[in-house]
Amino acid sequence: MIVDEHSRRTNIEARPPGFVSGLLRLRRAPWEMVATILIGAGVVMLMQPLSIDLYGWSFAVILGGTAMFLVVSHFPD
Repeated sequence: MIVDEHSRRTNIEARPPGFVSGLLRLRRAPWEMVATILIGAGVVMLMQPLSIDLYGWSFAVILGGTAMFLVVSHFPD
């Protein structure tokens, strides 16, 4: 089957943007997901009993994720 460049490009553009393309285009949903994962990772770091270094960095990770969430909540949909 022979596919010309125009029809291939049209099919690619017709697909909804993926996660990585949303990150590159500064869309709200993927960046909010990254910020939420950072906040969750910080909470897990705060509650784990194994490493004092992870515990020490937990507040900074939670704070960074929260600040990131506040900024990216102003990105376009």
